[in-house]
Amino acid sequence: MQTSTDRATLYDRDYSLWLETTAQQLRNRQLDDLDIDNLAEEIEAMVKSEKRALKSNLEVVLMHLLKYKYQPQKRTNSWRYTIFEHRDRIQKAFQDSPSLRPYFDTFFDECYQVARKKAAIETGMKIDRFPELSPFSTVETLDEEYLPE
Repeated sequence: MQTSTDRATLYDRDYSLWLETTAQQLRNRQLDDLDIDNLAEEIEAMVKSEKRALKSNLEVVLMHLLKYKYQPQKRTNSWRYTIFEHRDRIQKAFQDSPSLRPYFDTFFDECYQVARKKAAIETGMKIDRFPELSPFSTVETLDEEYLPE
């Protein structure tokens, strides 16, 4: 039987081996041997990572929708592809983890503000060229057929 110090040492010494060991302990129902503190931290980190990925994909979609709307002369298939790709990633995240959907709504406005700044930087346009509030609804943002013409 490992002590909590031995478990923590393995976590610090060899993360990959710690993961394999922890998975095996879970499968074998060796609950007394689990490194509970580090396991809980890792699970919390996974949740944060999922939310960060969702935010990142949303920012990309919104930034490209802004560029598409406000630079019609520069529209490319690459922009359409990027919009499609990141919408697809968001939809897959919702399929895998439906509980992420409410987070999307709560940080939509925050992501729009970041996308607005990124669009201004990338296009060289002044930020006030883009509206302070998103011109795209959450439904339009996720609609694979929607492009702001």
